[in-house]
Amino acid sequence: MSGIRPTGFLHLGNYFGALRNYVKMQESYTCFFMVADLHSLTTHPDTKELKAHVHRVLAENIASGLDPDKAALYCQSHVPETTELYLYLNMLAYKGELEKTTTFKEKARLQPDNMNAGLLTYPVLQTADIIIHRASLVPVGKDQEQHLEMARNFVNRFNHRYGEVFPEPMAFNFGEELVKVPSLDGTGKMSKSENQHATLYLADSDEMIRKKIMKAQTDSGPTEPGTPKPAYIENLFLLMKLVSGADVLESFEQAYQECRIRYGDMKKQLAEDMIAFIGPIREKAEAIRNDHSYLRQVMEKGAEKARASSGATMKLVREHMGLNYY
Repeated sequence: MSGIRPTGFLHLGNYFGALRNYVKMQESYTCFFMVADLHSLTTHPDTKELKAHVHRVLAENIASGLDPDKAALYCQSHVPETTELYLYLNMLAYKGELEKTTTFKEKARLQPDNMNAGLLTYPVLQTADIIIHRASLVPVGKDQEQHLEMARNFVNRFNHRYGEVFPEPMAFNFGEELVKVPSLDGTGKMSKSENQHATLYLADSDEMIRKKIMKAQTDSGPTEPGTPKPAYIENLFLLMKLVSGADVLESFEQAYQECRIRYGDMKKQLAEDMIAFIGPIREKAEAIRNDHSYLRQVMEKGAEKARASSGATMKLVREHMGLNYY
């Protein structure tokens, strides 16, 4: 089980860090992939554009290879059982531990005038999202490890108090090293909301991709064979490794080692290879996004699968908690 908030635009880092693995997982596992629209309200309470954002995230997920017939692709708010479980878990979560979470402290720093209860209890809702399907495998990045540890704590408290209902959720990356896609300016990874000129989005036009890559930082090149690559040059090679042919990458590697690399040529090649990769995803996503009837079918089908799973879980939860009074 995994989820993504409908805030900001999906980018190359989302694709190689998450979506590509999701596409593989749906072939071998029972998968639940969620658009976390309720989570987005903790930082984006204005819902005027929420519908458009949800549609775009769904479209980009499908365009990237997720199959609504193989996996449950659904909206968080379409599964009311999640919020019921969230309420019960809140009784097992303590204010002190929630205030210590890194994400709460960071969000509180960024939005001191909107330190709402949803922001504080974000890890509790995240736990409910996962265990409502009794999921045991959660594909997450390093930034979510603390939340997953908290999820295990809540699971253990529930199981200890009411009896064994939930497995402990574990981080999962499909047996491969997680790919962190660097930003074009060499100052960290690509971001949905920050550093937009140094991030390649799945919705970027061909011209925008060229413009961003041509502005990427370079230097005059190495002057001695065997010179280590600076981080901002290493970034270009890593991006090329993701989307270019092995022969193309090898030719620029050789040029670098022989101190004859022309970064202008490299960036032009990278831009065209990136366009060839992103272009078809963008065009497919755009077509899906404009097909409201199809998106409605996807959401209804996903909600049906998710509610069947969550309904079975909540039947068990109520029985173990003694909340069946008939």
